[in-house]
Amino acid sequence: MLMLKLIILKRTILLLSLFSIITFSYCQNNIEYGNNTAVGKYIKVRGINMYTEQYGTGNPLLMIHGNGGSISSMSKIIPYFSNLYKVIAIDSRAQGKSTDEGDSLSFEMMADDIAAIMKEMHIDSAYVIGWSDGGIVGLLLAMRHPKTVIKLAATGANLWPDSTAILPSYWKREKKMYDSLHLTTFKTPKEKNRWKMFMLDWLQPNIKLNELKSVSCPALIISGDHDLINLEHTIQIYKSIPLSYLWVLPNSGHATLKQHTDEFNKKVNEFFEMPFKKR
Repeated sequence: MLMLKLIILKRTILLLSLFSIITFSYCQNNIEYGNNTAVGKYIKVRGINMYTEQYGTGNPLLMIHGNGGSISSMSKIIPYFSNLYKVIAIDSRAQGKSTDEGDSLSFEMMADDIAAIMKEMHIDSAYVIGWSDGGIVGLLLAMRHPKTVIKLAATGANLWPDSTAILPSYWKREKKMYDSLHLTTFKTPKEKNRWKMFMLDWLQPNIKLNELKSVSCPALIISGDHDLINLEHTIQIYKSIPLSYLWVLPNSGHATLKQHTDEFNKKVNEFFEMPFKKR
């Protein structure tokens, strides 16, 4: 009788464990990242309201999305990293739910925003994942506020906005858009904001290669093998940062973290966890 009770107890515990795992997985997969009222929070910094969401516990990990995106852009990698870190996902100014009524915008402004948010959250330093424009912001954060970045993983970042950094075919499309719209008077706030976001990438960034020597944290510079950022340009970034690795994903475009999510997650986490070995 006692043996039967023990068997029943063990089976009950096993079923409860399996149910907990399934429930946890289901809840994670059904979170609307970027619009999660349970954890969403606005933080007022530098005259604007910036929207953030936090997930998980442990060492802080900042996630910075690309141009015109939002926290939802990082939705495929948040579940994995929130099991290992305290993920702090941010809507950059003028994007997602973050406000910005100003006429101008720069990557330097956005990097300073991140530093200000960290100060408000009492976070001295964090790991950083930046995609596209978010990768540029991550580089500038490491340059302008070096003590705030433990390690940086930047995918699809560029240092300047011309066709030597961006695929010529993509740059030509942008030029065509600029030529057709630059004399337009935009009336609604939404139209003005979209144009502001376009002009950000049309005129910026403007980072010199030798300026990257000031990046003192280890960096993993990532690119797809047919990224919209020229591979030669990505290699220049990698070579200019003193403590850096280069990772080029085969069969990948600009959205490395979406097209190869599992591989991206494991490789970036391995970079975060392992001591940096100088090349």
